[in-house]
Amino acid sequence: MKMAIKSGDQVVVIAGKEKGKQGRVMEIDAEKNRITIENVNMVTKHQKPRSQQDKGGKITKAAPIDASNAMVICPVCGKATRVGHRVIEGEKVRSCKKCNGSLDKKFVKQTKKEVKKTEKTAKKVEAQEKSVTKTTEAKTPAVKKVTSETKAKTAAKSTAAKKSTKKVSDEK
Repeated sequence: MKMAIKSGDQVVVIAGKEKGKQGRVMEIDAEKNRITIENVNMVTKHQKPRSQQDKGGKITKAAPIDASNAMVICPVCGKATRVGHRVIEGEKVRSCKKCNGSLDKKFVKQTKKEVKKTEKTAKKVEAQEKSVTKTTEAKTPAVKKVTSETKAKTAAKSTAAKKSTKKVSDEK
């Protein structure tokens, strides 16, 4: 069975007692769907000396975990991601589902350049949108102030007019 995770990938454990730990994949057992990650799921093994020269004792080593409990960390965006596939230069390549960057070392540099270009254009668009919203926001409060001031003035005028009409009618 093919696996989305390959030996040498940087992964993060997403489930189990080692949740949140990161490390590099050392071994893969595709038949059992298990992976061994360095410094994750460390177990202690008591080993007997095999010969006069060997020393026995406690040995700590990484034990395999199920592959479904780990996610690949994208080298381009640095986030844990699911693995997709796409074709680059006629080859099927593993890619990040979040940033569409390549997970295979051969194509990482190319996709990093592409991602940087798209990020720059996105930042430019955001800056333009912010400047447009700032100018409209700057105009709208002034308009609101003018309208509230004019409302206050007209209200004061109308109350003054009512009072003057009452005085005139009382005098008659």
